[in-house]
Amino acid sequence: MDKQLRGAEIFVKALSDEGVEFLFGYPGGAVLHIYDEIFKQDKVKHILVRHEQGATHAADGYARACGRPGVVLVTSGPGATNAVTGIATAYMDSIPMVVFTGQVSTALIGNDAFQEVDCVGITRPCVKHNFLVQRVEDLAETIKKAFYVASTGRPGPVVVDLPKDVTAAVTSYSYPKTVTMRSYKPPVDGDPEQIHRACDLLLSAKKPMIYSGGGAVIGNASEELTKFARLLGYPVTQTLMGLGAYPGSDPQFVGMLGMHGTYEANMAMHHCDVLISIGARFDDRVTGDLEKFCPEAKIIHIDIDPASISKNVYVDVPIVGGVRSVLRELNQAIESSGRAPVDRATNLWWAQIKEWASLKCLDYDKTSKLIKPQSVIEALHKVTDGDAYITSDVGQHQMWAAQYYTFDKPRRWINSGGLGTMGFGLPAAIGVQLAFPDSVVACVTGEASFQMCIQELSTCLQYNLPIKVVSLNNRYMGMVRQWQEFFYESRYSNSYMDALPDFVKLAESYGHIGMRIDQPGDVVGALEEAFGLRDRLVVMDFITDQTENVYPMIAAGKGQHEMHLATDDRELA
Repeated sequence: MDKQLRGAEIFVKALSDEGVEFLFGYPGGAVLHIYDEIFKQDKVKHILVRHEQGATHAADGYARACGRPGVVLVTSGPGATNAVTGIATAYMDSIPMVVFTGQVSTALIGNDAFQEVDCVGITRPCVKHNFLVQRVEDLAETIKKAFYVASTGRPGPVVVDLPKDVTAAVTSYSYPKTVTMRSYKPPVDGDPEQIHRACDLLLSAKKPMIYSGGGAVIGNASEELTKFARLLGYPVTQTLMGLGAYPGSDPQFVGMLGMHGTYEANMAMHHCDVLISIGARFDDRVTGDLEKFCPEAKIIHIDIDPASISKNVYVDVPIVGGVRSVLRELNQAIESSGRAPVDRATNLWWAQIKEWASLKCLDYDKTSKLIKPQSVIEALHKVTDGDAYITSDVGQHQMWAAQYYTFDKPRRWINSGGLGTMGFGLPAAIGVQLAFPDSVVACVTGEASFQMCIQELSTCLQYNLPIKVVSLNNRYMGMVRQWQEFFYESRYSNSYMDALPDFVKLAESYGHIGMRIDQPGDVVGALEEAFGLRDRLVVMDFITDQTENVYPMIAAGKGQHEMHLATDDRELA
């Protein structure tokens, strides 16, 4: 007879059999059976965060950096609701994550029992799938299904709600090696006819553009994307989420596109005649006014999610499939075609792009007596040799990091794109540092975002994580202030941070090192000193120019060709 195990023990053994390395969590009454079993073993390492939102962001950062699903365990009620922001963050950016939430006993569900919430109902709009386990006999298979759904097709978070009596009940244990779900069969290979059509269109283009998004990173398609671009010799632009899938230092890369993308990238998008979108979803921050988006272009769209095809922008050649697989097929089609791109037309196109690039849209005042935030990011790139893992929070600092830290490798740029979640940066850095303990991890943040999950400095101390925090402190909610300046006649309503803590003392109170830097000449030295402290977390509080704005910028309702540059005197409104 098979050995009988409690549900809590099945839970821990299933995670171990699934190969889970870290479990990010916070205990509570509904999951105490599970925590008791965690105590008895050492295969699955539990990371105790200080807030459930921190657990989800840490698991998210881990998943983005290494590609394996991040795993979270929280209790019922407020534990589950505290996790929702992180679940939604992962959902918007298609990040594989499995979140286990405690639940009251099955007999009490629906009775408004202590710390009961309808976790399945609350999370349904922001998960790829969710499960409520009602029988201990179903637990192991449900866990296997959760990991399968989270990590295949278009990845995303899966929630598994665990009633307390299920974790106490007893049954035999067998973890499935595979699972099949009749209604879930994600595509892999693209349609050969559509690939042939795309090949013909690309090779006849006179003003082509390659537009790559987060799917190229998530789909591990960097090598195939690089080969594709170099086969054709066409210009490449990437979304905020796609940075690093194609080397940012390569001459074919014309910069990030979108609201704060480069002038040359956005102008090339607007005037191109053939556009291929690779693992991107035509987000509103990329397209600007949809009626003005790529008016001359025939559009090819590769995406693993059929629901994304022609969702925001009509496409002429849709290809549903895994980005990596489809690019391999497309590369083979190009190589076997015996055709070459239209060289003369392409050369004229490159000449036009270089003319747009000559405006040097990312230039800023390098003689300022105040610290310019752009200079801090440039110095960060230099001090880390462009080889660090960079997490960020959300706002101006996020855009400057994207613009001025050149990413040559995928999975090095870890940020919340779709949901734009303040507080993401520090806990995400925890997940990254745990995934790669010997690598350099820096969190670029602002004084407003940093305080959202600042309690995770305690987690960093407990697990000896030598993260370097680079805070671009302008004493404002920077992006809010920028919009208020441009669109609300400089009425800075509640964007000024007039009760900030002493971040140096605060870092020290958590057991870390704090630095305050307020002179431009001290920026490089401070970074070198901080990164030289390889075994310590350092918070660097850079006091930056309060008036600095992120440029270029496409105002809401404008097209990609209607950009506002730092040297432009026109009104944005």
